[in-house]
Amino acid sequence: MQLSGFQKKTRAFLKIQDGCNQFCTYCIIPKARGRICSKPIEDIKKEISVLAENGYKEVVLVGINLSFYGKEFGLRLIDAIETACLVEGIERVRLGSLEPEIISDEDIKRMSEQKKLCPQFHLSLQSGCDKTLRAMNRHYTSEEYEKIVCKLRSAFKNCAITTDIMVGFPDETDEDFQKSCEFVKKIKFSQSHIFPYSKREGTVAFNMENQVDESVKTERVKKMLEITEESRIEFMKAHINGVYPVLFEREQSPEYHNGHTPDYLFIKVPKKSYEKDLRNQIFYVKIDRIENDYCIGHIIQ
Repeated sequence: MQLSGFQKKTRAFLKIQDGCNQFCTYCIIPKARGRICSKPIEDIKKEISVLAENGYKEVVLVGINLSFYGKEFGLRLIDAIETACLVEGIERVRLGSLEPEIISDEDIKRMSEQKKLCPQFHLSLQSGCDKTLRAMNRHYTSEEYEKIVCKLRSAFKNCAITTDIMVGFPDETDEDFQKSCEFVKKIKFSQSHIFPYSKREGTVAFNMENQVDESVKTERVKKMLEITEESRIEFMKAHINGVYPVLFEREQSPEYHNGHTPDYLFIKVPKKSYEKDLRNQIFYVKIDRIENDYCIGHIIQ
C-alpha cells in the first residue's frame, strides 16, 4: 500500500534491531542495508516536535520490522506511539507496515487508548497458506494472523486492515494458492498490495526448487486482485452516509479538494461546494458515494 505524499505530514523513521533468524527467505534487505538499530525515543520526540512547530498535523512511524522497535532499550513500539501522540500540535499518528506476530494484547489495549492513533493497520500477510508461510520463514500461522485481526477490530471500531500478498512463491501449488485465496476472502482487507514473487540473488528462496512459471504468477495476481477488489469496495460502501474527519492535502485538482480519513479512505470534496483552500486542515465530511478508488463527500458546516 502506498501512503499519500500530498498531505502535510512526514514519516519518523524508527530503525530496529533484529536477528538473522527473523529474515524472510525471499528478503535481500538485510544484505542491502546491513545491521539496523532503534532510534532513541527522545530523538523521536524532538523530531516530531519540530515537525509540529512547522505546521505538520500527521506523522507516520515507519521502519524495517517496525514492531520490534525498542528491543535493545527494553521498550516496545507502543512506547514510541504514545510519545508521538503526546506531542502538542500533532493530530494524527499513523503506523507503517507491522509484523503481526509481535503485537501483544497489552500493545493493542494501550494503542486503543490513544485517540490520535489512526485506526489503520498494515499487517503484511504475504500468504494465507501455512505451508507457504513456513517456506517464507514468516513467524506466524494463518490462524494466529486472523486472531490478531479480530483483536484489532474489537479494540478499534471499523478499523482498516491493509496488507501485502505475494503469489507464486517457490513450490506454491494450485492448492496452496487456493488456500491463500480463501483466507484472504475471510479477512476482507480494505486495501491490498498484490505482487508476484521475484527472485533475488543472495536469498534462500533464490535457490529453492519448483520455481513457479511467470505465466502462472500473472494469472494468480489477477485472481487475487479480483478477490481483494471486492473487499475494498465493500469497505468503502460501508462508509456511505457516514461522517468522518478528513485531513486535506495539497490542492492539485481544479475540481476537488483531496484528503484522507483516519482509516485512510481517499476523499474528494467538490470545490464548487466549498471554494476556499482546505490544505492542512481537518473538516468533517459526509460521504455521499464512491467512485473508483475514492469517495465523494461534502463538508458538514
